[in-house]
Amino acid sequence: MTKPRRRVTLYTLVTFLVVSAIGEVDAQIRYDRGQNVAPVFEGWERNPDGTYDMVFGYMNRNYQEMPDVPIGPNNSFEPGPMDRGQPTRFYTRRQQFVFRVQVPADWGEKDLIWTLTANGRTDQAFGSLWPNWEIDEGVIKANRGMGANGAPPDNQPPSITLPSGGNLSVTRPNPLTITVVISDDGIPGPRPRREEPATDNDDPQAAARAAAARERRRRQPHPTNQAVVNARVASETGLGITWIHYRGPGSASFTPVSASVEGGRGGEIQTSVTFSESGTHVVRAYADDSIITTPLDITVEVN
Repeated sequence: MTKPRRRVTLYTLVTFLVVSAIGEVDAQIRYDRGQNVAPVFEGWERNPDGTYDMVFGYMNRNYQEMPDVPIGPNNSFEPGPMDRGQPTRFYTRRQQFVFRVQVPADWGEKDLIWTLTANGRTDQAFGSLWPNWEIDEGVIKANRGMGANGAPPDNQPPSITLPSGGNLSVTRPNPLTITVVISDDGIPGPRPRREEPATDNDDPQAAARAAAARERRRRQPHPTNQAVVNARVASETGLGITWIHYRGPGSASFTPVSASVEGGRGGEIQTSVTFSESGTHVVRAYADDSIITTPLDITVEVN
């Protein structure tokens, strides 16, 4: 009786190992499209007036597809208004600290639930004021690669405004030029450039390859945080700007989508945006000092 039991046990173990190995392989498959977008509760912040901000982001599991999920049953909050300022255009991969929802001081132990359905799958994020979910500016800095104590303590967030004020409009297919004003305290300033391997001045092809490599690194999304907010662009001068399509049907193309600000202290910055479809759109500009970002949302009516 002992031998049959041993054979059964061994067979079960081998089967488990094979299934586990297959599961690990499946988990590493890269999907360009067809996957879900998972909402994420990042934590909550205290406000000086006693209220609280619940902070949300998301994980788009696709590497190329950017689903458009309008406000409604497939993109809603409860309790209260289903529209809490959440995005409807979802950029690829992990996007952190995307928006905040203010709740009153007497919110108590209730949950604020974000429900999101994309590509046939429904996911929810549950926001609560549990003490272990409290975050502050240091948490955000750490997630941008500065470390909890790596950022200057006197660093102030950059500012960004739309001088023209109000909503903007444009008629397709004409591009819309948007001018914003951004400024910063100059901290932390430009980050030192990484040392480049020496190249032979007599080899123009080697020099061209080195220049191309630098440009690829500059344009590459930051590997550990928001793919659409590129801290490397800001680090060149100490201040940068990045544009995204936050809400609206179809797509929006920006020229440029991101840029470093000469001098690193501020000024007027322009971009040209073209929309593929009519409707009400929201574009967002991030002022970025390479540590902290300040968003500005601009509504555009596209005729």
